[in-house]
Amino acid sequence: MLSTIQVAVFAIITALIAFATYMHVRGTRGTGPQDEREYFLAGGSLNWYFVAGSITLTNLSTDQLVSMNGNQMLLVAWWEFAAVAGLFILAFVFLPVYYRNNCTTTTELLQKKFGDKNIRALISVLFLAGNLFIFLPAILYGGSRFFLSMLGYDGGIENLMISSVILASIGAAYAIFGGLRAVAVSDTYSGVLVLGLATLVVYLALAAIDFDLSGIPAERLTLIGDDDSSIPWHTLLTGMIFIQTFYWSTNQTITQRAMASPTIREAQKGVLAAAGIRLLIVPLIVVVPGIVSYKLFGDVPSDGAYGMIVAEVMPVWLSGAFAAAIVAAILTSFNSILNASAALYVCDIHEAYVKGEKRIGRLGAIVSVVMSVLALALVPFFATQESLIDTVQQLYGLLSMPILSAFVVGLAFRNVEAGAAMIGVVAGVAFYAFWSMWWEPAHYIHGMAVTLVLAVATSLLANLIVYGKRAELAIGTRAPQSSAA
Repeated sequence: MLSTIQVAVFAIITALIAFATYMHVRGTRGTGPQDEREYFLAGGSLNWYFVAGSITLTNLSTDQLVSMNGNQMLLVAWWEFAAVAGLFILAFVFLPVYYRNNCTTTTELLQKKFGDKNIRALISVLFLAGNLFIFLPAILYGGSRFFLSMLGYDGGIENLMISSVILASIGAAYAIFGGLRAVAVSDTYSGVLVLGLATLVVYLALAAIDFDLSGIPAERLTLIGDDDSSIPWHTLLTGMIFIQTFYWSTNQTITQRAMASPTIREAQKGVLAAAGIRLLIVPLIVVVPGIVSYKLFGDVPSDGAYGMIVAEVMPVWLSGAFAAAIVAAILTSFNSILNASAALYVCDIHEAYVKGEKRIGRLGAIVSVVMSVLALALVPFFATQESLIDTVQQLYGLLSMPILSAFVVGLAFRNVEAGAAMIGVVAGVAFYAFWSMWWEPAHYIHGMAVTLVLAVATSLLANLIVYGKRAELAIGTRAPQSSAA
């Protein structure tokens, strides 16, 4: 249970992060909270180190630390290795396009390429659905599960919900009152703490078994997954790269940080720094403690391995600091998604379809509160899942590949109607639902690759049959698809 030392260290570090963030962002709001680029893109002022820190910690939350270590095997490190490729694609393929088109949201690019506000709104709705029904409740559940296992409390639904309510309340406050600037700065300060202490956990865990991994089954120490594993080796050649392209290059929650620098060069430096962290540090901290926990505790159910190993190896005086680091990771991921969701709603839906005065700060607050409350209601569902990371990835396939298909069609082709691309998106959602929930002929990652190809093909076919237009390949050119581009 909690000790006075743990509580004191936790409170002091949490307060220091909040104070350092306040000192950095005070007096930097520019034109005020009603300015979109200030509230959602920090006024285009993020230096490369804030971009790197924010991207790293927005992604590195309990759904990585808890769920990936919860698998207790090396194989899941492929999610992180593949992410490096995704970050390079963001830096050198997508970012130049976003900056050239002066986008506030990733979906704004679709409107400019297709000359149609409806496709922008459709993709925003899908992003919002993914944030609401998948990512936000998964983050709350993963964070609560970690604390309960680390501190020795019962992991029943009542304690999970109490912890989730506390985390959601604090995370929403950051997003509502600070905007992206506060989120990015707190991400970076917290990131130094999280990465440092998580790396220490790796060392302490290995020291606890005298750096001897003998006795651990070979299938838990391999990077080559067989057909029955969570990541069969052949999925690395199909859907994995598309998943990473979607997540790092079109997902507003992540890409928003890289769109908030003063120049494209500054943004690219930040993204490449994040890729370096992802390659050299993150794989170790998301798999090694879990593998060690298997040797110490055996097969730990319900994503509890990380909390148990931290409680076992971390000195009491440091466990409070680590708890503060994990809270920081949870809050930054949670408030980052809320801020991105507010941007999607305000810029892509409210401005286009709702008349009347637009008060960005107020609208952002309403979106954050509503999504936080609804996400809390979904925490019990994630508590019933065997593997959090597999559940999140499989569910998000319903949205990720159909969304990516719209970007592929918009960037790779000209002379395509927005309606045709929307038909492809809807067809992709329906097909993946059929593949993953009823048919299941192959691994869901293969299903994602097939879904993307089918959605793009459907868009081009609908463009020809329904609209009587033949698509033209546009790769390597800058010609706009419409007069709105």
